Amino acid sequence: MLTADALGFSYGFSAMASPCELRLETRDSSLAERLGQVVEAEAARIEHKFSRYRDDSALSLINRSGGETVTVDDETADLLDYAASCHGLSGGRFDITSGVLRRVWRFDGSDRLPSRAEVRAVLPFVGWTKVNWRRPLLTLPKGMELDFGGLGKEYAVDVSLLKVQALTPAPALVNFGGDLRVSGPRADGKPWRVAIESVEQAGTAEAHLGLLHGALTTSGDARRFLLKDGVRYSHILDPRTGWPVKDPPRSVTVAAPTCLEAGLLSTLAMLQGRRAEAFLRDQGIQAWWLR
Repeated sequence: MLTADALGFSYGFSAMASPCELRLETRDSSLAERLGQVVEAEAARIEHKFSRYRDDSALSLINRSGGETVTVDDETADLLDYAASCHGLSGGRFDITSGVLRRVWRFDGSDRLPSRAEVRAVLPFVGWTKVNWRRPLLTLPKGMELDFGGLGKEYAVDVSLLKVQALTPAPALVNFGGDLRVSGPRADGKPWRVAIESVEQAGTAEAHLGLLHGALTTSGDARRFLLKDGVRYSHILDPRTGWPVKDPPRSVTVAAPTCLEAGLLSTLAMLQGRRAEAFLRDQGIQAWWLR
């Protein structure tokens, strides 16, 4: 849907279980409509290809390979290379094989925790080092799965904005569920105004930031958690143990040149648990967190 504002247009749609939008500062409504459709089509393409929820996705075909070696295309290979680098840089905390842990974890706000035996039973199917990846050949051990949930939406934002920039010099912002990237300053030279959502009340802003260039992403557990005997269990799981990290921030927002970079850093900060703030300071990056 296309709507107008003081400086241009906003094209909204739903994808990747998130509200999505392109904001384009132009007086040309037909251009805004056309580029909005370009962004929507790109989001749909990436979701179709890399969603773990679609039986016909390229990712699901990999996950059903049953230990057989498969050949992947360049786009998939690039994401796998990036995931491998993230795994190494994070000391194993960032692991795209850890999605299988949701077989025993359900972060629905209840007090239902899996037993330690249930978690131990799943751990043999977690671990990037068990995957044989020699571009373009991938061998995923039987019973294991890949999950691009920590990369896919951020990648889609980056690719979508680049497509918009290739077609127009007009100032643009692409926002998929709060993960966003801008092409540069607004038409009046001012920064884009971006809200950090409150962890206590959905739909309200805790603070506002000005973004002149680059990307912002937010990671958090405000909506997905378990609560038992007064202890809050975050949905941020350590793939090395299969258990939630201890005492992470409620949310972490990071600024970086690309959405992929910002998403990695915000996720890694959450995975540090109570050391998240120290990690972010050590990295020397722009970041905001809420406890």
